[in-house]
Amino acid sequence: MAPGKKGILERLNAGEVVIGDGGFVFALEKRGYVKAGPWTPEAAHTHPESVRQLHREFLRAGSNVMQTFTFYASDDKLENRGQALKITGAQVNEAACDLAREVANEGDALVAGGVSQTPSYLSCKSETEVKAIFKKQLDVFMKKNVDFMIAEYFEHVEEAEWAVQVLKASGKPVAANMCIGPEGDMHGVSTGECAVRLVKAGAQIVGVNCHFDPMTCVKAVKMMKDAVEKAGLKAHYMVQPLAFHTPDCNCQGFIDLPEFPFGLEPRILTRWDMHQYAREAYNVGIRFIGGCCGFEPYHIRAVAEELATERGCLPAASEKHGLWGAGLEMHTKPWVRARARRDYWEGLKPASGRPLCPSMASPDGWGVTKGHADLMQQKEATTQEQLKPLFEKAKTH
Repeated sequence: MAPGKKGILERLNAGEVVIGDGGFVFALEKRGYVKAGPWTPEAAHTHPESVRQLHREFLRAGSNVMQTFTFYASDDKLENRGQALKITGAQVNEAACDLAREVANEGDALVAGGVSQTPSYLSCKSETEVKAIFKKQLDVFMKKNVDFMIAEYFEHVEEAEWAVQVLKASGKPVAANMCIGPEGDMHGVSTGECAVRLVKAGAQIVGVNCHFDPMTCVKAVKMMKDAVEKAGLKAHYMVQPLAFHTPDCNCQGFIDLPEFPFGLEPRILTRWDMHQYAREAYNVGIRFIGGCCGFEPYHIRAVAEELATERGCLPAASEKHGLWGAGLEMHTKPWVRARARRDYWEGLKPASGRPLCPSMASPDGWGVTKGHADLMQQKEATTQEQLKPLFEKAKTH
């Protein structure tokens, strides 16, 4: 950490608002640097300029944390289902750390090293085997001296506990995010109990990321906060949701939606929705507020603008964005100039322009989780013989 920068716990203990970044895998998939399906972050090694630029855009938008682009960067994920990248997890993790640090040093940002759920856990590998995977990533984070750790995107609290137990051995602050909603994890552990278990495992910051829209995630974190306080424990709270509306999701979240992952654009939140999200998160006591899949820099700018008074500053990107549409005062058309006001944008109900499309979908509900044969992973590529029964099963859901 650069001299003079306050650490993550120092900031949160002082009651400061910490703005996270957005969803790198979705953003870089759209830009042509990540492959949908495996969602692995080898671009940190193969196309570092793409990752560096996205970090810079989030920093300019107001992010205080540059999270290493190490989502799904474990060796077992990089080798899963026929991937033949010829790049090691260590190479990806080291490159990601270097890029995050380079950009963090351009502003008042911290670097967070991140680990996420593993194919090995879904395939019922042992605690020792799964923890060894996290330890390999941690070794790189320690070598690169990241500022704190984030265990994120865990569907099962047991695996998240294992990750926290490994990461806390670093002596650095640890945050832990489940990718769950108010219904709890995929083994039926309640949302509140997940938080209590993570705090007891050693996490100083707990929350949720991904799988659900902002308001659903804020509700889930509020449940976590209530449970932790009821248990007589202390923690800070964070939230990094989707930038997609998901009112029709079930326990599994947006990956059960028929539009996932290539037809989600009609669900994207507007920048004005993000103002509402940021305020609601702040009001329930969450102080680490960021985003996950679907979040672009303009979404993070909206979060930073909504909380500008609390933070004492606007982000650099606001120089090109009039608050609440004020820049439209310069528009050539008078009816557009008439939209340069807050009440217009706060009251807007955006049309989709798709008259034959429903407002809600029917999520898939296969009901499979860790331990089910359909979730056993493999190094070999998925075969047509393996796909055929899945295609048939899909017809009945």
